[in-house]
Amino acid sequence: MKITFANPSLPAQGIVVVTATDGGKLSKSAEALDAKLSGALSRAAKAGKFTGKAGETVDLMAPDAKYERVVMIGLGKAADLKDLSLQEAGGRIYAALAGQGASATVVLDAVEGADMTASDMGANLGFGALLRSYRFDKYLTKEPKEKKPVLKGIKVMCPTSAKARTAFADMEKVAEGVFFTRDLVSEPSNVLYPATLAKEAQALKKLGVKVTVLGEKEMKKLGMGALLGVGQGSARESKMVIMEWTGVAKSKSAKAQQPVAFVGKGVTFDTGGISIKPAGGMEDMKWDMGGSGVVIGLMKALAGRKAKVNAVGVVGLVENMPDGNAQRPGDIVKSMSGQTIEVLNTDAEGRLVLADALWYTQTKYKPKFVVDLATLTGAIIVALGNERAGMYANDDTLAEQISDAGDAVDELVWRMPLGKAYDELINCDAADMQNIGGRWGGSITAAQFLQRFIKDGTPWVHLDIAGTTWSKKAKPVTPKGGTGYGVRLLDRVVADHYESK
Repeated sequence: MKITFANPSLPAQGIVVVTATDGGKLSKSAEALDAKLSGALSRAAKAGKFTGKAGETVDLMAPDAKYERVVMIGLGKAADLKDLSLQEAGGRIYAALAGQGASATVVLDAVEGADMTASDMGANLGFGALLRSYRFDKYLTKEPKEKKPVLKGIKVMCPTSAKARTAFADMEKVAEGVFFTRDLVSEPSNVLYPATLAKEAQALKKLGVKVTVLGEKEMKKLGMGALLGVGQGSARESKMVIMEWTGVAKSKSAKAQQPVAFVGKGVTFDTGGISIKPAGGMEDMKWDMGGSGVVIGLMKALAGRKAKVNAVGVVGLVENMPDGNAQRPGDIVKSMSGQTIEVLNTDAEGRLVLADALWYTQTKYKPKFVVDLATLTGAIIVALGNERAGMYANDDTLAEQISDAGDAVDELVWRMPLGKAYDELINCDAADMQNIGGRWGGSITAAQFLQRFIKDGTPWVHLDIAGTTWSKKAKPVTPKGGTGYGVRLLDRVVADHYESK
């Protein structure tokens, strides 16, 4: 869908959206439109007990011969207006209008008492509408026309629209990263497997990202026995993809050149291996590569908006299958770090992939920090549901930055504990560690496992996104299905704290 901007003027026809604030206070444009409609808008608002609260709407179908539809949407209290509330308004507008008309016009006026300018309001409203417009429908061959969205564009009219257009340009690039992640997560595993996912990542070369793909031969030479053990039961070759974005001029200091790093779990399908999962719900394991999808989408967003940062994205890509060559419970593997692992459960495989990917990233790039993302445990869904990702950290500053960014973009996290008592649960008599810690605190012991592959002095955050990668219900800026959770969150962290000035 195309989002465009123009200075405000009341359209003479078509589909028009205007706004009101708390208390039912109509914007100037809404008042003008109401006058043209002989008071029909205010009468409908009164009849519907419209108060202007965020999310409330008044909807008039064909109110006269010129207008196809007029919608008034509540923005809430002026003092409460912020980026997220305007994005949600934009998402609701798209959802309301998607099935009617090829285009619509939203007229925004400056709001007295708001901290946001009209141009910022317009840019964020457009961003929210664009995010909500995503749809994964490439395999629908017989969908009825009436179910397909027909809205192709929204024109946002606001004061100083040129500023809105400029602000939106970067937002649009972030949305492209989100959409890329949603596409990858939504693909079936017969289409998306390690080699094809690596090929998708290589498309970032067009944006100036350096992309390197390692095969099993290269990884074996590096000593990545933990990652390779997971994929040995699959006919598909395991891969590791390294993406490098250089956004800092070489004239800058060595500290400025030091990259930030993101590592993603990419299990393109997870049967559980020999420790096979129950059949019910196994189809969802196509998105067990969600962490890698986020890292790839984030790199697309950073490169697309030409972020002034050096960033590295590393994803370990495997398929966990139970053939005659598959890893067995009780096997002992040696990781790239030299530490040995007894594999007690082959369905606790994501941490094995990340162990080698994390060590490789730190060894080669010595980053300012490393954030890993993984659909790692069902235990985190039991603890937090689908509302927040579990966050584990060895650095309070980085954890706070991520938490604040999550609140700002509505990709929420909740910090979980780490500690010696939990770490001792993965001690092992036969190897340096075992890959599970027992029934209790499963997400925590998984994080403790990962921490054993974090070098001293490296700030680290682990995000367990098992509950937030896929949604069975739509939210204001997120349709059902793959959410793209993590792209906006981490882009915001980089933008707020790590870009060169």
